[in-house]
Amino acid sequence: MTTQSNSPAMGLGIAFLGFAFYATHDAITKHLGADYSVFQIIFFAMLFAFLPMSVIILADKKTDNFRPRHPWLVFGRSCLSIIALSCGFYAFTVLPLAEVYSLLFAAPLLITVFSIPILGEVVRMQRWAAVVVGLIGVLIVLRPGATDLTLGHAAALMSACASALASVVVRKIGAEERSAVLILYPMLLAMLVMGGTLPSVYKPMELSHLALMAGLGFLSVLAQLCIIAGYRSAPAAVIAPMQYSQILWATAFGFLFFQESPDIYVGIGSSVIIASGIFVVWRESRTNVSMRSPVSRTFSARFAVTPNPPRK
Repeated sequence: MTTQSNSPAMGLGIAFLGFAFYATHDAITKHLGADYSVFQIIFFAMLFAFLPMSVIILADKKTDNFRPRHPWLVFGRSCLSIIALSCGFYAFTVLPLAEVYSLLFAAPLLITVFSIPILGEVVRMQRWAAVVVGLIGVLIVLRPGATDLTLGHAAALMSACASALASVVVRKIGAEERSAVLILYPMLLAMLVMGGTLPSVYKPMELSHLALMAGLGFLSVLAQLCIIAGYRSAPAAVIAPMQYSQILWATAFGFLFFQESPDIYVGIGSSVIIASGIFVVWRESRTNVSMRSPVSRTFSARFAVTPNPPRK
């Protein structure tokens, strides 16, 4: 495990920058989604992300091979990551940015729920209360019966569930699998699957749009590097809540570029979800609360990153 340095303020700032990169990434995804299939966007984004990420990993002398110790679990996590990514990208293209984030932020709460049957963890009353309150926040955002629930809402919730399950798998195998395995295998599988869809969905791209897709790949790499650096500089319980800063960027980008203004229900619901998620992160950061890696160390809405992987 990487030893943390005594610079939490620097770690906080670097992580904030990383999540800003991710929010910019998602705004570009929404823009491109008006013209291209989600599968085409993901393929080219992964292609451009794979190049610098593979160079970084190959330059790491600590990585001696890329053979997974738990191949089926690594494969299962990779599939879950692709589902999370595809559903998340689709949701960004059809829903307001802030609304998508408020639903994706249910993932840390779902990690708590899924860790019970899969990892055998004991979740006590306080964390159960936070989960229930957070899910009430989801209902406030969705307002079933008062507004139409669309495929985009279902996709956002599916992305949150798949992300949570993928994070629980990381809890189970993260101490034994190398970071390179956890990062590269989902990327390779994503390119293979999305590449298989290209003959039926491909649309010729303008040079400016191709540049934006390249930007998606490089932004995701920059964001991952910033967030990993943040976790190495400050405690996980300090860095993890910074992921919620993305909703501020989403609100700003939505207003400036897509004429989106979140209504009061999205504001209230997302506030409830964020407060519940922060409580879960704080609760699990306490000594002996979680027997395995806590939510703060495993959750990321992104399919390829484990912010503070325990083993190189």
